[in-house]
Amino acid sequence: MKTFEEKWTAWLDDQLSGCELSDFEASLPDKAAAHAEKAEAKKLGELLKRELSVHPLKNEEFFSHQLRETIVRETGEERPERGRRTSTSSWWTIPRLVWAGTASLAVFLICTMFVMHQERAPEESQYLTQILNARVDPVVSPNGTVSIFEVKQDRVTVIWTEGLQTLPADYAAK
Repeated sequence: MKTFEEKWTAWLDDQLSGCELSDFEASLPDKAAAHAEKAEAKKLGELLKRELSVHPLKNEEFFSHQLRETIVRETGEERPERGRRTSTSSWWTIPRLVWAGTASLAVFLICTMFVMHQERAPEESQYLTQILNARVDPVVSPNGTVSIFEVKQDRVTVIWTEGLQTLPADYAAK
């Protein structure tokens, strides 16, 4: 059993006949609109056949030349009468990329070694300090810490206190 779309296409192509044609035309809701659409479809088909047809080649020798060039390119044969190369490979082939990467890495390593040999021996950091002593009275401040840092190069001493409570006024008098 054909679907409606199959019957519609067969009707547009004039492939329905006899009882099938009369049954299909009887099932159409608007016969006049269907016939108008059929006429439009036929006009469209004729337009497409006329406009999309294959045009004859005007220069057969040029076409033959293109075919010969394509065959030579696909088979990889070099034509003796041609001096130019027909390969379409790019300049950055895989072997060239590998060599370029290797050369770049070598230049980087040479520059790094040159810079490393000229660098002076590391001196003592300006931030290096020495903890001299730390003492807190546990009676006054049980959680307090005192750290004393001395930087020899700048002759600076820093006293860092944390967690100290306020000292009573009579503490220094003792």
